[in-house]
Amino acid sequence: MKVAIIGATGFVGSSLVKEAVNRDLTVGAIARNIDKIVNNEVAKIAIDVNNEKELADKLKGYDVVVSAFNAGWTNPNIYDDFLAGSKAIQQAVKDAGIKRLIVIGGAGSLYVADNVQAVDTPDFPAAFKSGASAARDYLNILKQEKDLDWVFFSPAFEMNPGITTGRTGKYRLGKDHPVFDENNASRLSVEDLAVVIFDEVQKPKHHRERFTAAY
Repeated sequence: MKVAIIGATGFVGSSLVKEAVNRDLTVGAIARNIDKIVNNEVAKIAIDVNNEKELADKLKGYDVVVSAFNAGWTNPNIYDDFLAGSKAIQQAVKDAGIKRLIVIGGAGSLYVADNVQAVDTPDFPAAFKSGASAARDYLNILKQEKDLDWVFFSPAFEMNPGITTGRTGKYRLGKDHPVFDENNASRLSVEDLAVVIFDEVQKPKHHRERFTAAY
């Protein structure tokens, strides 16, 4: 299986690349700056995702695209840039003739109460609100997509470098609501996030819907 990973140098993307290589998949690692890609077992593809035509050309021949695109948490224009980049990726995937697109989105769109999403709660961190709002709004755009067999993945609320669980290969799945453990925590390591995604790549369970996972 040939998998293209967009955002391959990021916190999430680099773990996705490692997991895909460990599963002996053929990997195209896509990023603006491929100098940061240290794994020589992958095809390194330098591109700006906003260049739809060039991106579509580079994606041709892949079986599935996994997008970990992030416009940058410190980017003051993150909302608009995330939406523009995500829509460009979506169109490029279609133009490349690929049917399967897996998007790593945010946890902010998960429902924490009836019709209340996490991003709209008073305690949601202000530093992440614009990016989370963009991911939530993009999910709503993606829900209108009829040609692609798309999936949108929302990570656990706690999924950051401070979680040192590593790769356990164990997790529980959910759909539109966060998955909590016995301590009322929603946690997942980035390594296990990659396991979740490539389990989905190789044995698809979700089609044109959002899902989530945590311990």
